[in-house]
Amino acid sequence: MTTASAQRRTGGQVIVDLLRRNGVDRVFTVPGESFLPVLDALHDAPDIELVVCRQEGGATMMAEAHAKLTGRPGVCFVTRGPGSANALAGLHVAAQDSTPLLVFVGQVPSGFQEREAWQEVDVQALFGSVAKWAIDLQHSARLPEYLGRAFATARSGRQGPVVIGLAEDLLYESVTAVDTAAVTPAQSYPAVRDVRALERRLAAVRRPLAVFGGSGWDGESHDKLRRFAEAHGVPVVTGFRRQDRFDNSHPLYAGDAGLGMNPALAALIEDADLILAVGTRLGDITTRHYQLLEVPRPHQQLIHVHPQPEELGRVYHTDLAICAGVRGFAETVALRADRPLDDKRRAWLERAGQVYRDWATPTESPGPMQLARVVQWLGQRLPPEAVVSNGAGNYTLWVHRFYPFRALGSALAPTSGSMGYGLPAAIAAKLADRQRPAVCFAGDGCFLMTCQELATAVQYGANVIVIVVNNGSYGSIRMHQERQYPGRRYGTDLVNPDLIGLARSFGADAERVDDSEDFPAVFERALEADHPFLIELTIDPSILKP
Repeated sequence: MTTASAQRRTGGQVIVDLLRRNGVDRVFTVPGESFLPVLDALHDAPDIELVVCRQEGGATMMAEAHAKLTGRPGVCFVTRGPGSANALAGLHVAAQDSTPLLVFVGQVPSGFQEREAWQEVDVQALFGSVAKWAIDLQHSARLPEYLGRAFATARSGRQGPVVIGLAEDLLYESVTAVDTAAVTPAQSYPAVRDVRALERRLAAVRRPLAVFGGSGWDGESHDKLRRFAEAHGVPVVTGFRRQDRFDNSHPLYAGDAGLGMNPALAALIEDADLILAVGTRLGDITTRHYQLLEVPRPHQQLIHVHPQPEELGRVYHTDLAICAGVRGFAETVALRADRPLDDKRRAWLERAGQVYRDWATPTESPGPMQLARVVQWLGQRLPPEAVVSNGAGNYTLWVHRFYPFRALGSALAPTSGSMGYGLPAAIAAKLADRQRPAVCFAGDGCFLMTCQELATAVQYGANVIVIVVNNGSYGSIRMHQERQYPGRRYGTDLVNPDLIGLARSFGADAERVDDSEDFPAVFERALEADHPFLIELTIDPSILKP
């Protein structure tokens, strides 16, 4: 029996209407003939922008970055076979970064499935180990049910990606489907007894340290947890590539627990008598390969706040496990302390802040390109809301050490260590808010992974700035290789194209900078440009870290 709100539409139209009802205003894709009814329905949906990308990995990365910036699930449509295989790159980012993402895969017709038809994929087998939920839709009448579950699954608990296979014939079918309301994801809140226990433990220790990370943050939570740290006198460390979770210019900021970690920060974590981990899973990199917090029982007291109950106690035994999302935790904790801080706690706070200030002082490198000073200058020149993105490679050590991330949403970087992420993420940032500067850092190897998305930036007028640190090698891999096999460098050198000519061929502007003293003038021209702008920084390949 249908209700009064039921309408007869094609499966493609039903999907687009459900996306609209759930607040989706931008969809990323590489078009495929397997989902033409969806494209046709989007033609009649001017309130949803369709962004046509050049490769499915870039498309899913853009959708993932869009989700990080907006707090709503990113949406991407890809075709079967090679299209869906390419999409795995961005899906893996979403999985490890706990980002809500919906990927729709155009499938072979339902009558052809399980025959290994042309480009057929088994959605559950291909994506099941990466996605929170992966399913092949078999009945178009169940589209409202399945999409509702997809939105809820992607956003609830530990957020993550969902993949839905769409049989081609079902998208053409005329179906009577009910217009459902937007999905409201479940929010978890800490119990009152747990909040009281947290406050008692914080008051009783001398050297507490908070680690902020994970997903599910918003502006209000960001502000409340800053005030919580101030009130209770707790220095803050941010997790790997989550530096925008706390203002890096704040006196309580102690640094980021990431690759190339500050030795003084590592000592600070080891000396802490209590670790308050909020949102973060306390993964491999954040714990320096599980050394700073021993498995299974750290020597520090451990209070772990996470929205997914299965993550609590998964690796570490906790003294207090609080199953709550970042938002729920921020709304519940006290923003005032009952007692003033003593001299020992004040000395601890000063030590923590000095750890970061000393580490953020620019280092000197051989040659005229002083990358540390370039990054420091950018931190002074760009407004706090500017978005800085990157992929993976040793060049990121300079970005994360010397750039001060001050606002939530200003850092877009994959905790999965995915090369090629920076450019798609910067494009997504510029499309989401054209008033915010969007600057991508990339190594030469990293940039060439997704450089074709410069065409996407040009097509949609996304005037991103791409800073390519060119050392003619896969520098990070070479560093590890030279440490493990001294004098036997092999397979890590690159012969690159003319990056300036390549960028201009896409319709971007581009300039090369060999001396860091020349960088500010070039960057000012890039800021004024109304189209993408690439700046190539040449660096000696022997310089592998700050």
